[in-house]
Amino acid sequence: MTSYATTPATATTRVAAPARARRVPLSAQAWNAAAIAVIWLTSLFVVALWVAGGGLEALAGMNGEAITTLGRVTGLVSANLLLYQVLLMARVPLFERGFGRDAITRMHRLVGFWSFWLLLAHIALIATGYAVTAQLNVFVQLWTLIVDYPGMLLATAGTLLLILVIATSIRRARKKLRYESWHLLHLYGYLGVGLALPHQLWTGADFLSSPLATFYWWTLWAVAAACVVVFRIGMPLLRSWRHGLKVVGVAPDGGQGVAVRVTGRDLHRLGAKPGQFFVWRFLDGAGWTRGNPFSLAAAPRAGALDISARVVGDGTDRLRRLAPGTRVLVEGPYGRMTGDERTGSKLLMIAAGAGVAPLVSILEGERFAPGDATLVTRDHDPAAGMRRDAIRELVERRGLRHFELPGPRAQGASSWLPASHAQWRGRDLVRYLASDIDAYDAFVCGPQPWMDAVVRDLRAAGMPAHAIHTESFTV
Repeated sequence: MTSYATTPATATTRVAAPARARRVPLSAQAWNAAAIAVIWLTSLFVVALWVAGGGLEALAGMNGEAITTLGRVTGLVSANLLLYQVLLMARVPLFERGFGRDAITRMHRLVGFWSFWLLLAHIALIATGYAVTAQLNVFVQLWTLIVDYPGMLLATAGTLLLILVIATSIRRARKKLRYESWHLLHLYGYLGVGLALPHQLWTGADFLSSPLATFYWWTLWAVAAACVVVFRIGMPLLRSWRHGLKVVGVAPDGGQGVAVRVTGRDLHRLGAKPGQFFVWRFLDGAGWTRGNPFSLAAAPRAGALDISARVVGDGTDRLRRLAPGTRVLVEGPYGRMTGDERTGSKLLMIAAGAGVAPLVSILEGERFAPGDATLVTRDHDPAAGMRRDAIRELVERRGLRHFELPGPRAQGASSWLPASHAQWRGRDLVRYLASDIDAYDAFVCGPQPWMDAVVRDLRAAGMPAHAIHTESFTV
């Protein structure tokens, strides 16, 4: 383990006082409660529509109608979840502030798979129920539904698009695709939802069973569409135009990284905090429409935003070729992995690769006494370490403790450690770095499996869950 000792403060060095323990602001709790309430109330309302339409009574028959009514309820719940898929990824402030990007990402994946399986169950149950009632072969009945019922050809096309999205979102398939290719395919989910739902207006009795049901579904569709237009298109265009964002500098960052500086007008009005991220689009030619999430690599300064990225694909490789003056579109800021989540007086920051960028920005923006903040960086290749100059300044001027863990990863339970430290148990290393662990908050950033291993050892070392802060962009 390579370590950098803290340097005592000189007469010209300003060292901030220790931070006080903070609690999650009441406003964050209120946003979370409101977001949860909206999801539960609307979900219960959908089930209530099914009950009011005689769903429970139909189950008692144990016949084709019973199978059909199960198809109705799975269709209702699937439609509701499909629309929430759109809302969860539309950057709606209610969900962004209520759940945070990390939780939204997990929910998006969970809701996506559930809505898809319920959609397939809906198709199978409806076809089977109708076939039993009509005494037809189930495949003949399914073909009849597709060809003869209004809107079903559109719904079939939408279902095929959703199958494509789900198939490419399975982790094994996802790893084989470039981010840019996966992102483009994933956008077909919007079209799939748009094609799968309209048949409900023509053939879905539960959607038109009462004025209240009709109002609910039309309102939910309109809100989902409006959120995409406003928060994914309108607001980014307006903010980027208002602030006049453009690239002013591009430089190497470590052996495999690149740093980009963006300036603009009145950037403080964006409200960005250290640790947050934006979705960036650089107007430098073909492919500019594909946004990439990059965290702030430094505490926001007056008139400038900095990002750093490890070059791993087309989206990051093009950063190295950006010319000064290139215009920039941004969505954000997003994320809750900021100093606002801090509850203790000390900081333990653990980063792998490019994950060091947001942690450095948090360290630059947070208050801590010399020796009360520890940064652990993990890189396979020592020469690839990023944000070295910023880290060196934090060590020399703020008393940061910095430990490097380079080399190939270890085998075993604590796989987040390098092979050179395979004899250590991760929880013991955590206790070594943070002996008074109750005084610490841990911020962890890196690949998801690596973060999972770190979090397990942090919990095993005795750190409470509320003091561990992570964020993931992986869907």
